[in-house]
Amino acid sequence: MNTTEEPRYTPEWLELREGADAAARATASLEPLHRHLAKRSAERKKLGQDRTLVVRDLGCGTGSMGRWLAPRLDGPQHWILHDKDPGLLDLAVARMPAEAADGSPVTVATEQGDIAALTAADLAGTTLVTASALLDLLTREEVDALATACTGAGCAALFALSVAGLVELAPPDPLDATIGASFDAHQRRTEHGRRLLGPDAVPATEEAFARHDATVFTYAAPWRLAAAESVLTAQWLRGWVGAAREQRPDLAPRAHAYLRRRLAEAAARELRVVVHHHDLLALPRPAGETP
Repeated sequence: MNTTEEPRYTPEWLELREGADAAARATASLEPLHRHLAKRSAERKKLGQDRTLVVRDLGCGTGSMGRWLAPRLDGPQHWILHDKDPGLLDLAVARMPAEAADGSPVTVATEQGDIAALTAADLAGTTLVTASALLDLLTREEVDALATACTGAGCAALFALSVAGLVELAPPDPLDATIGASFDAHQRRTEHGRRLLGPDAVPATEEAFARHDATVFTYAAPWRLAAAESVLTAQWLRGWVGAAREQRPDLAPRAHAYLRRRLAEAAARELRVVVHHHDLLALPRPAGETP
């Protein structure tokens, strides 16, 4: 779940959310991805080419996607981790798995820089592009450029955990809908001249890849926060309500009281939260195949 910029990028926040992220990721995406990768591997074997999977993880953070996905894929893999933060890159490299699902080696490299500027030439030789909780921070133009780059390079793309604009809390509170609507407006804010997609990111990305004749799958990937996740729930609440209050300063008195109530419920392990996300898998159409 994306909240305010500060908690999103701290190692502590990324560590805290990793278990919920892993539980939410749509494992159903792996079946079509495995089929695509197996077909690609067979084609490269026939041509006598290197069959190493080259995976670029955009905005990798501490590397949770690599830790989740690398042990679920067969064959030798080379992961290229992209992030602006060199400290996060160091953490991600140190914790990457050493082996694939079949025991093949996994190697790692890093690239520090702006992922929004990637082109098809930058992605040449890449098998798969991945990212987590990233799409909703992009603009429509940046999503279009990313789809153009991926399809131009002929690589698959797996984007996990994009916000869906729906949160369910139990027990309910009269202010839930107001806070949720304000948070969603914050996700769609204009920042430094960039109009962020927020909950509109997955439909926009699906449309962008479809325009390039990619085959696109979307999957539900909800966070389900129950009593055992009370610490994560409390931290998420602070970010969720804080972003809503930032969007609508007039909410401050009511939002403060709301947050106090909800934090007390989380501490008492009485609060249940479902934060809805979507995963998206885009597979390039094979050369010569008509739409």
